[in-house]
Amino acid sequence: MSNISRAITLYQPRQVEVGIGAIQRLNDWARNHKRILVIATTHTKGFVERLKLSGDIRVFADIPPEPDTSALNAALAQARAIKPDLVIGLGGGSVMDVAKLVAALWDGDHTLDDVVGPNRVNGRKSALAQVATTSGTGSEAGTRALITDRETHAKKAVESPFLLADIAILDPELTVSVPPAVTAATGIDAMAHCVEAFTNIRAHDLIDSYARMGMTLVGKYLVRAVQDGTDLEARTGMMLASYYGGICLGPVNTAAGHALAYPLGTQLNLPHGLANAIIFPHVLAYNLPVCREKTAEIQTALGLSPAADEDELRKSAYQFCQDLGVEMRLSAHGANKDDLPAWASEAHAIRRLMDNNPREMSEEDVLNIYLNAF
Repeated sequence: MSNISRAITLYQPRQVEVGIGAIQRLNDWARNHKRILVIATTHTKGFVERLKLSGDIRVFADIPPEPDTSALNAALAQARAIKPDLVIGLGGGSVMDVAKLVAALWDGDHTLDDVVGPNRVNGRKSALAQVATTSGTGSEAGTRALITDRETHAKKAVESPFLLADIAILDPELTVSVPPAVTAATGIDAMAHCVEAFTNIRAHDLIDSYARMGMTLVGKYLVRAVQDGTDLEARTGMMLASYYGGICLGPVNTAAGHALAYPLGTQLNLPHGLANAIIFPHVLAYNLPVCREKTAEIQTALGLSPAADEDELRKSAYQFCQDLGVEMRLSAHGANKDDLPAWASEAHAIRRLMDNNPREMSEEDVLNIYLNAF
């Protein structure tokens, strides 16, 4: 049944710069900002000079692949010391999520727990620019930030229009150094965002349009981007796919796929894109009985042969991911089979995502998926 009449709200950055050389436009946009804090990683801090910024520039580059409360608090401490009028996220989703929260929280005494959930951030003093250096999370497009609680290992989600970027930069030249395996995993993550929103019980015709564009771009360009990282057309296509996936997350969000991926990130320390890539074929196949028409569109986008049943679809989607160079076995990433039941319980309890899934999934179903992925 169509949800076209359901009221939704769609947020996007005020300004989006896309294409080769787009990074050069940030300096003009930022010229009136004098105190600038760049949030980065040890790798992406190497791109700071290419921003060609003027003013007092400080860089915080201690963001891990899965940002936790310790990293956020350290970044907030630096921001409070320099009082930035512009915060720039320079990196992938982890960096951009931290940048959102730093821009919104440094000028106050709110902690992460004070703002977890929807619409609990009440303002933002700093401007916010997001410069993507990967093509996966689409965080530059969205209003959510995810941080792992260092003590409980649970992911905490903050959602607010005050986390939205004033400007987003999508320059494919910043992604050419991303290794093939990471390109593959993050690309599948972008696909998962589109697919999970597309098949979601909260799916909406407007968001379906973005999801279709994203899925089509992944099918057209991901293999090329993995095979030749200098293929700027393919890199641009994947940045757009990631951006469209980020748009899908706002009004609709993800579902069981991401719920099952989260324990892999928090318990195994797997990068977010890799965790989602491992889970993707299994949840796609699980949802087939209740999403046959939309699943057929997904298969067409990825160039997969029509599947008669769940097992056939799982095998073909698994092969698609494996052929891209993704190591799809949990056992190869240090997982212990004895831990899977606890992870299944943890994933099943993430109701904000599990309740979006088009097919009800029990804790036993979750465990079976983990066992199949093992």
